[in-house]
Amino acid sequence: MSFTPLGDALRHKMNQSSSLGKQVESAEVVAAAESVLTEVFGSDVGQTAKPLFIKNRTLTVSCGSSAVAQEIRLNQAKIVEKINDKLGKSEVDRIRYLA
Repeated sequence: MSFTPLGDALRHKMNQSSSLGKQVESAEVVAAAESVLTEVFGSDVGQTAKPLFIKNRTLTVSCGSSAVAQEIRLNQAKIVEKINDKLGKSEVDRIRYLA
């Protein structure tokens, strides 16, 4: 009898239940976005800008002020590129801001 590695079994199970897989991918995108925002702007902006969720390849970010939203907008291409690089695949196309 052969054994299947636990990681392979979990990946297979997540692929079968697509809603769980999508939730995990969404959480990975949000975590990568938090990391990139802190990396690009430092901990000050990283604390006032909070990635909330991703839907239809659009990342929604809550911003503490309109100035923070403007800074993110001006650096959107760089931020999107860094998030996708960190994930190893293209998951985010644009950023939506809530100020």
